[in-house]
Amino acid sequence: MDVVELHNRTVADFAELVAGVTADQWSAPTPCADWDVRTLVNHVVGEERWTVPLMDGRTIAEVGDALDGDLLDNDPAGAAVAAAAEAQLAATRTIDKVHLSYGDEDPYEYLRQLAADHLVHGWDLAVATGALPRMDAEIVDEVAKWFAQREDIYRSAGMIGAHLEGFTDPAEALLAAFGRDPRWSPARHLIELFGEAFGRGDLDTVMSLVTEDVVFESTSPAPDGERFEGAEAVRAQWAKLFADTTDPRFDTEELVVLDDRAVVRWQYSWDGGAGHVRGVDVLRLRDGLIAEKLSYVKG
Repeated sequence: MDVVELHNRTVADFAELVAGVTADQWSAPTPCADWDVRTLVNHVVGEERWTVPLMDGRTIAEVGDALDGDLLDNDPAGAAVAAAAEAQLAATRTIDKVHLSYGDEDPYEYLRQLAADHLVHGWDLAVATGALPRMDAEIVDEVAKWFAQREDIYRSAGMIGAHLEGFTDPAEALLAAFGRDPRWSPARHLIELFGEAFGRGDLDTVMSLVTEDVVFESTSPAPDGERFEGAEAVRAQWAKLFADTTDPRFDTEELVVLDDRAVVRWQYSWDGGAGHVRGVDVLRLRDGLIAEKLSYVKG
């Protein structure tokens, strides 16, 4: 595929995804750790804005800090569309070298870098907002062949996470090579945050991830356990658990998410692993929070 076409198609796909972001989604989490949707879009828009001077032969020092900070203002979608159009036009320019932070680079190599970033961040944005990912098979193949020779360079520079194994679908395999978990979803992220906070005994964070009318069912006393309704009652119950537990740890052994339901197979240990129980949680999710936690412990 022509390199300019590759770049411009990925830029167009990303801009279309930004246009579909709703007002309540800009603060939503993304697969990029510590980045919400707005931060992710601002990053990509920044790359597009940089494409213009760099493909015009200017240096980073000449641009200075003109493109630092927030570039979205009060119209993120409009800023993204405008930046995308400028970047697509800049990609058609003829230039011998692009002056990047690590040295001079072939412009086609630079455009391939940008195409890969748009493709992967486009997937990030799609799964964060519930949109259909734009992982065109032809583009995935082009980026995968290019990235196979550069993956170690990206990872050694700290630009990507560990390569995740076990994925054979071409799009999923490419995401895994970039350190992405193709199974990522806002629901999985929520449940993982909950498990991490539970393992720390961080009651405030745990409660921030559940609804005000949350329901919790314990497994004792036998045989039916006990039911607690509402955040106040549930908080009191979990406060007792954390108070009675030294050095708690919560490990997720398996997680399955289907629409608004999830099943978590887990192990909860204490005293440095001196004691532990294993069990399963059946969860119900609502509005990005946990609304029901039905626990079943083995033994």
